[in-house]
Amino acid sequence: MTKNIVVLGSLNVDNIMKMPRMPLVGETMALTDVTTAPGGKGANQAVAAARQGANVSFIGSVGNDSNGQFMRATLLTNGVNVNAVTTNSEVPTGSAYIMLQENGANTILIHGGANQALTVADLDKNVIAKADTLIAQFEVPLEVIVAAFKIAKANNVQTILNPAPAVYDLTPELMHVTDIILPNETEAQLLTGIAIENDEVVLNRVSNAILAKGVSRSIITLGDAGSFVADRDQRWWAKPNNVDAVDTTGAGDTFIGTLASVIDADFNNLDEAVKRASIASAIAVTRAGAIPSIPTRDEVDAF
Repeated sequence: MTKNIVVLGSLNVDNIMKMPRMPLVGETMALTDVTTAPGGKGANQAVAAARQGANVSFIGSVGNDSNGQFMRATLLTNGVNVNAVTTNSEVPTGSAYIMLQENGANTILIHGGANQALTVADLDKNVIAKADTLIAQFEVPLEVIVAAFKIAKANNVQTILNPAPAVYDLTPELMHVTDIILPNETEAQLLTGIAIENDEVVLNRVSNAILAKGVSRSIITLGDAGSFVADRDQRWWAKPNNVDAVDTTGAGDTFIGTLASVIDADFNNLDEAVKRASIASAIAVTRAGAIPSIPTRDEVDAF
């Protein structure tokens, strides 16, 4: 069955700066390349779900500028419905500055722009109510996410939360309407205060701390160490697919969008969905860029 997915999230134009390594404080370093690409966690996740065959609609905001037109066109080209994307004439389209090192690691700075100006009034309730799954990240205001998730749960819509970046607390109000939460290792540490190690005992502690906030399921993505899944009382470590990483930008977003495209409403196929999401993410890191690296359903099938 083809899923109807709504992504509430960010639309950013990525400015990618390639460098041998991160510069030291006070150091001047020459970049090896500079490129511009469409991005934002919301956009990445929407495209990932669409490339896996889901029907995807986007709720978000762009500025009244060429970057906003660029992001709308990018979503449309990738089969994402943009009828619920608003235009804000007061602020620019969001932007990101990605420092990409030769080893594939990245550090990202974000300017929220129109993403952070999104309001509850901008939400399209009918679009949310008709969805199978609603995805959100922390690159839009918290009150908008909470309102959207409440609409979703009132209409039996599955909710997936990516708490990235970890700028908001996991409030009881939000956790009560969240079905599954997917932080990466850095976000999990910031949200729980527990230092992350690739150790099952430690990851159990972190998962327990997250679930204690009121959510039933979590997946902590661990980069090249795979992911750690907590489904109520069940715990397991989903091991990675070994590939040579070129660029890790967008890997987590690819994982989330792919997971959303195949996960059942009752999460009964969570293990298989995680495996498929891991494959999609593994393919993505072998390619440069965020949206350009996201694989199609056929590519994941063939892996």
